[in-house]
Amino acid sequence: MRSIDAVESGLASAGYIASRPIATAVYLAEHLGKPILVEGPAGVGKTDLANATARFLGLPLIRLQCYDGLDESKALYEWKYGKQLLYTQILKDTLGATLADAGGLDGALERLHGFSDLFFSEQFLEPRPLLRALQAENGAVLLIDEIDKAEAEFEAFLLEVLSDFAVTVPEIGTIAAVVPPLVVLTSNDTRDLGDALKRRCLHLHIDFPDARLEERIVAVRVPDVDARLRTRLVAFVQHVRTLELKKVPSISETIDWARALLLLHANELGPDIVRDTLNVLLKFEIDVAAVTKQLPALLRAADPEAGAA
Repeated sequence: MRSIDAVESGLASAGYIASRPIATAVYLAEHLGKPILVEGPAGVGKTDLANATARFLGLPLIRLQCYDGLDESKALYEWKYGKQLLYTQILKDTLGATLADAGGLDGALERLHGFSDLFFSEQFLEPRPLLRALQAENGAVLLIDEIDKAEAEFEAFLLEVLSDFAVTVPEIGTIAAVVPPLVVLTSNDTRDLGDALKRRCLHLHIDFPDARLEERIVAVRVPDVDARLRTRLVAFVQHVRTLELKKVPSISETIDWARALLLLHANELGPDIVRDTLNVLLKFEIDVAAVTKQLPALLRAADPEAGAA
């Protein structure tokens, strides 16, 4: 990453149209070695940012999906209990031959202790996303998705891992990252995150884009949509977002709607086609009803030519 402009063009090459603050955050995260905490409404491109960054940098994307009840064993590592059990059975079957020349009880115990150490070595370790990211030889992009869904205790554990990019496995020792991963944490603001985690991260808030940026995004993601129709549908969505809705449409829903209109061979934004496809743009019937009620006014606002007439 030679410059912020290079990041912006690199993300664009990976299909992600980034605003200047987004490109700046990725550039700083790479050069300062700090995680990015990306907050904002669902569907504005928080997760896509990590995916596009991985594609742009040519690095593997390692994703940890957070949820209530997530703990260290699911995020960091587990032991391969099935393999341990198999080896234990093999040892049991050959125990007599193994201890035949042990030279007494002390020798037998020492030999058995050696086998127990073997069972808790790296070959029996099952790395989970955090450990896989630390072990990636050439680096990785680590996406910790929806950190706000995890409990505060897990957040504290995560802070410890991200501080040194190293973890300690009691039976093995400390495993440190050869190349620290570029870390992207996302949050939908369902709960307040701790100040300690926020201090550790660069903060980036992604909101709904303005019309010009949203048009660029739709043009990249749905390139076959007619330019005039693209302008109208984006303007329509922009006006819909000003209404009091249970869930306003996100960028992902704008893209889905553009794909639906393309599939239906729509060449203009008429009341019938909009009414038939509102369920793609809106996710609650109460919102569909509210928009349908104001449909004529919204269509006039989305079409300056019709408004002028």
